[in-house]
Amino acid sequence: MPVDRRAAIQLGLLLMAVPAQYLFTKFMSTTDSQRSYALRNLVNDASVFQEKYLSWKTWKRWCTDLLNSVSSLSESEDPSLDDPQGESPALEVLKYKDPEGHFAASTQPRSPRPPNVKYRIGQVIRHKIWGYRGVIVGWDPKCRAPADWIKQMHDKDKPEWRDMPNYSILVDTRDRLTPQLTYVPEENFEIISNMKIMHPGIDEYFEGFDGAQYLPRPWMKVVYPHD
Repeated sequence: MPVDRRAAIQLGLLLMAVPAQYLFTKFMSTTDSQRSYALRNLVNDASVFQEKYLSWKTWKRWCTDLLNSVSSLSESEDPSLDDPQGESPALEVLKYKDPEGHFAASTQPRSPRPPNVKYRIGQVIRHKIWGYRGVIVGWDPKCRAPADWIKQMHDKDKPEWRDMPNYSILVDTRDRLTPQLTYVPEENFEIISNMKIMHPGIDEYFEGFDGAQYLPRPWMKVVYPHD
C-alpha cells in the first residue's frame, strides 16, 4: 500500500506532541543552565537512538539475527528430528552409512526384483502420518538398518516393519526446511502424481521429471535395473 506523505507527517507531529509538551513543562520550571544541560542531553540521546535503531547497518544486522533465530527454531522444533515412526533424518542416515549398505545405500543391483516390493525409485510419495512429500531414491526388500537404530526408531507394536520393504525418501524442503533423507516402511506412505519435489540433492539421483515420476540417472538404473 503506497505511503501518504501528508499522513506520515501528521502522524509524526502527533507522536512528537506529547514529549514536546512534557519538555515545555519541564523547561518552564528550570533555570537557563538546567535547560541548556537538558537540551544537550536530549540532542545526545537522540543521536545515540538514531545510530542504534534507525541506521541501515543496525537494521541489516537485526534482520540477519532474526532470520538466524527463526532458522534455528525451525530446526529444533522439527518433529522429524526425533521421529518415532520408523524414519531417520539425514543426519542419522549419514551417521550409520557403512559398507553394509544400510538405509537402501547398497550398490548391489536389485535383481531379480522381489515381488513384494510395491513401489519404484523415482515415484513421488506423501507420508500418511506426517504429510510431507518426497521421492523414492532407494529401497530394500526388508528393513536393512543397524539393530540399535531399529530398536530406537521402530514402534514396538509394529514388528512387521522389519520384514516389509523399506524405502529411502528424499524429502521436499517445502515440507521440512532442513534437507532430509528418511527411511520409511512401505505401509507409511502413498503415491502421488503431478508433483515435483524440491531438494538440493535431487539432481544427483535423477535427470528429469516426466510429469508423473522422476527419471533415474544411469548409475541408479544399474542398481535398480527393473525399476
